[in-house]
Amino acid sequence: MITIRPATPDDAAVILGMLDRAVEWLVAGGRTGQWGTEPFSADPHRRTQADGWIAGGGVHIAEIDAAPVGALAVGSAPAYATPVDEPELYINLLVTERAWQGSGVGARLLDHARDIARDRGVTLVRVDCYAGDDRKLVRYYERQGFTATDPFGVELPDGTWPGQTLEQRLS
Repeated sequence: MITIRPATPDDAAVILGMLDRAVEWLVAGGRTGQWGTEPFSADPHRRTQADGWIAGGGVHIAEIDAAPVGALAVGSAPAYATPVDEPELYINLLVTERAWQGSGVGARLLDHARDIARDRGVTLVRVDCYAGDDRKLVRYYERQGFTATDPFGVELPDGTWPGQTLEQRLS
């Protein structure tokens, strides 16, 4: 059974570890465009980002038998996201342990995000993701009930990172 709890400051290393393993998996599959080739834990910006998400109270950890298997960060939309004129819950991070891929951890965390939105009286949930290669990640979110809205690009030193914003309306 998947349980979800609020993250603590000690979970920053757990989240970075999950992200490091996700990068290793992506690199092994030749998919370096999404998150590059370097471990998140080696990047001071990424460590600060994880600490900030936790300090803001928007991080939740999924566990199976008390072992962390996924993480969700929710909060404000990033600067590159198209602004909206209504309250929203923005999913800033969704990551699962590679060993639990396909076991419903990501879907359960997305359900948790929807529950948070409903508890706050918010009917719009948005997320963005990598839209390059075969758009596999975009299709994942569409299978989870999201609708693609605004494509965007983030300028990086080595080119433009292709992204896709998706949204889901809650009733």
